Amino acid sequence: MNVIWRTLLVIRRARAKRKREGTLVATAVGRITLRTLPTDIDVLRHMNNGRYLSLFDLGRWDLMVRTGLFDEMRERGWYAVVASETITFRKSLELWQRFDLESRFIGHDDKSMYLEHRAVIDGEIYARAIIRARMLRRTGGTVPHDEFFAAVGMPEGVPDVADWMHDWAAASALPPTKAPAPSDWS
Repeated sequence: MNVIWRTLLVIRRARAKRKREGTLVATAVGRITLRTLPTDIDVLRHMNNGRYLSLFDLGRWDLMVRTGLFDEMRERGWYAVVASETITFRKSLELWQRFDLESRFIGHDDKSMYLEHRAVIDGEIYARAIIRARMLRRTGGTVPHDEFFAAVGMPEGVPDVADWMHDWAAASALPPTKAPAPSDWS
């Protein structure tokens, strides 16, 4: 099963869950249960390191739909893109293993929003990713935070983004898209 089919299934289930249970607050932890499939593993018979980030996208889709953000974004012609991400692995997920994918909005700065994703089994973290995302317009350009939060509301109780995340974002940034970015290995 390709990730696109899983994405469509997650969106469908998230819509049903939102209808059944109501809208999730923006700072809530979203949880979905997944299983490591044969298409997720590598030759070492555990989940491929690159697949984690693809599956963590599913957690963002679930969170966007269940908080109502997805509908607001579609209505306004906005979409989110990942600007940078970092992942840390602790234990391997094996073939057919079930795990919970936990996702949460953890803060914002003047340009980006930050989310955390965790692969969890029996309350224990197996992998964790920090995602820095930006909101863009389909017509071009970035959606300023004041416009974004005016449209969707400013979530209560969002902590400040940790200093290390600002340092990481700055250290891992590439030049803007209109600036040169030569591939010079010297």
